Amino acid sequence: MVEWIRKYCLGLPHTTESVQWGEHLVFKVGGKIYAVAALEPGGNCLSLKCSPADFAELCEREGVIPAPYLARAQWVALETEEAIGVKELKRLLKDAHGLVFAKLPKKVRDGLGE
Repeated sequence: MVEWIRKYCLGLPHTTESVQWGEHLVFKVGGKIYAVAALEPGGNCLSLKCSPADFAELCEREGVIPAPYLARAQWVALETEEAIGVKELKRLLKDAHGLVFAKLPKKVRDGLGE
């Protein structure tokens, strides 16, 4: 799962990646995180930013929980790789990227080239 997520996220404009907290692959735009994938099994496999509407709907599903420490900012965590299908997950990752990009300061957005 991590490989296709990595490939997809790196295809989104201005995405950078880094390994943080030991075993997490972090995807950022403008220096701000929009998704975190676990590189090692155990715990949540993926966490991502989402809209308030998606947050409410996704948290009703089995295998999706409010992300620890980040739920107040509308982040969800997938407990299993099967919790959300690939097509929907790609949409959610693209939306997460867009939400974070839109909240960047205008100067940063302009520097990246909207």
